[in-house]
Amino acid sequence: MVALARKTLIYEWRKFLPAALAVAFSGLLLLMMTALMFGIFSSAGVYVSKSGGDIWAGYPGTQTVELGRPIPRDTEVWLRMDPAVVQVEPFQWIDGDWRGPAERGSVSVFVSGIDPAPNGMMFAHALSMQQRAALLEPSSVIVDAADLPKLGLDIGGTAMLNGHRVKIVAAGNGLRTLGGVNIVTSIATARLLVGDPADRDKIAYYIARLAPGANVEAVRDRLAKVGASHRFTVWTHAEFAYNAATYWMFETGAGLGFLFLALVVFIVGVVITSQTLFAAVASSVREYAMLNALGAGLAALRRVILEQAFWVGTIGIVIGGLVSLTLALLASGQDVPITFDLTAGIACGLLVMTIALISGLLAVGAINELEPANLLR
Repeated sequence: MVALARKTLIYEWRKFLPAALAVAFSGLLLLMMTALMFGIFSSAGVYVSKSGGDIWAGYPGTQTVELGRPIPRDTEVWLRMDPAVVQVEPFQWIDGDWRGPAERGSVSVFVSGIDPAPNGMMFAHALSMQQRAALLEPSSVIVDAADLPKLGLDIGGTAMLNGHRVKIVAAGNGLRTLGGVNIVTSIATARLLVGDPADRDKIAYYIARLAPGANVEAVRDRLAKVGASHRFTVWTHAEFAYNAATYWMFETGAGLGFLFLALVVFIVGVVITSQTLFAAVASSVREYAMLNALGAGLAALRRVILEQAFWVGTIGIVIGGLVSLTLALLASGQDVPITFDLTAGIACGLLVMTIALISGLLAVGAINELEPANLLR
């Protein structure tokens, strides 16, 4: 009976093709939604994921970089006093008002003030040494290449940022962030862009690099005890990136919207696939009735249908995966924020297979009322 399921699929593939395509389409939607969800929300942690360093120090309770507040300047001293810390640098984060071409109006931006030194840790994985050196020019800024059309300017263009004229000296990749345009500049330029002169020396974050082989968690716990009495807290690199992504995913409600849409896709996939499978089984009900008359029990026939559903799901996963891979390659060339990993792929594959198997269980209803005597009519 097991071989019968596969042979039926091969011999009558036209009947089962619509079901396989329905499963493939459901898988495609789930895969693309997951990739977009992870891509969009991972961009919230681009400040961390695209930077080096092992430890971040910031204001207590900060959940994402955009919510940072100034911390005491002696935080840098406390970090440097730890024997495992070999490098510390400041990271200034401020809101900005960008005024470029008149037809573009005003654009709200995020200003990232970094150390442009060649061994700087901020955006170490996104900016080249040449780009960092370009920030040494006063009032120079770097933006993501995908954000240039939004700003209405190209490399070499000038605009007013918080009332100061700045010049775009380079365009990077991987600098886009969730919620606005990320403008990267040097710490010196960022201080000029702070509205209140009294706040120009205030720093929102410090990043620290540890000596090779140092225990990051142990250093974090050690510095956390110091920070508890000096108005700062510390996170590991991975913790802060995770906090930023989960904040935007769950605290803002956007992630729940994606989950609800995934549930809708799941339900629609079950309905469509079950109907196509039901029709395929119903069209062969006389053959199932003949097998039943020859001694095959209903339980064995149900197993045949469920195996057919399994193979339909497998074929659908393969087709959906290939189409998703093609679309992902196209999207990456258009700067669409998509991120995917093996765990997410396996989870989507299991969901798609669940759609196929549930559809198979529903399609079993087509043979629940088999009457071998009808073959005599």
